[in-house]
Amino acid sequence: MELLAAARAGDEDAFGALVLPYRRELTAHCYRILGSAQDAEDAVQETLLAAWRGLAGFQERSSLRTWLHRIATHCALRLAKSKPARLLSWDHGPARRPGEDLGSPVEGDVWVEPLPTETDHPERVRERREHIGLAYVAALQRLPPNQRAVLILRDVLGYPAAEVAGLLDTTPASVNSALQRAHATLADTTLPLDQVATPKGKERSIVAAFVTAFDAGDVSGIVDLLAEQARFTMPPLPAWLDGKDDVIAFLTERVFALDWRARPARFNDQPSLACYQPADDGTLELAAVLVLDLDGDRVTWLASFIGPDLLARIPLPQRIAANEFGDHR
Repeated sequence: MELLAAARAGDEDAFGALVLPYRRELTAHCYRILGSAQDAEDAVQETLLAAWRGLAGFQERSSLRTWLHRIATHCALRLAKSKPARLLSWDHGPARRPGEDLGSPVEGDVWVEPLPTETDHPERVRERREHIGLAYVAALQRLPPNQRAVLILRDVLGYPAAEVAGLLDTTPASVNSALQRAHATLADTTLPLDQVATPKGKERSIVAAFVTAFDAGDVSGIVDLLAEQARFTMPPLPAWLDGKDDVIAFLTERVFALDWRARPARFNDQPSLACYQPADDGTLELAAVLVLDLDGDRVTWLASFIGPDLLARIPLPQRIAANEFGDHR
């Protein structure tokens, strides 16, 4: 209460402390609606500015969390309605064979993007429960923006229909109808939404195997980890590979023909790799982020992100001294 009173009196530091516990949750919420970490950050900034300006009007009829979610939802929806829904590679065109041309980069606000998540943050378990997996967020982009918001508020954040209706300025009947339509659409998706959980120890061993494969330029250590239906995507290039054999051939002939070093990372609370290539100055430069989608002990989707603009925004070291990785092949 003291923070709230101080913030209402114009204390910006008090306001910052007041909203800090909700910052991560608001970012995840906006990311689910928008499919882009950058757009989510923009929506959160707009949310906090609106909350700061409107704090005098917060009458505490709802919790601060609910009030912030209301503002964030409307900010994210305005942004979502101003842009086309973000795509996955297989929404853009058919799969290609390993030796085919990869096409020209499709730039702009086109692709579903990854969300950096902290490896050791105590809210990681909560984030997993709140659905920030890449496949789930991609599936949400198949829904109209209002249905996205309803499904997230009801199924992910657990608000009752009447409260969602209040948040979205609609009726409970409309909320229930939108939720039913959203469920029907997601039931028809080919994205892997009902996956078997992977034990943490197995996750670590899979990531270690991929790090070794990138460092050695040798696919043999990860062949048995790929599901038969594995896919490889690489936005902003439109090309993608479908099926274990084609993925292995592409890794062997195209990816591992280049010089790489990799280290573990975490995106969308999924096992991931930060992948580096030699730069002209002798350092190693961030060249790709690889997010691994797992079903039990098998990798079903290798989501590689190689766009320079996206990589420049990612909170990872952009350049690393070569000796930090030790000996190289």
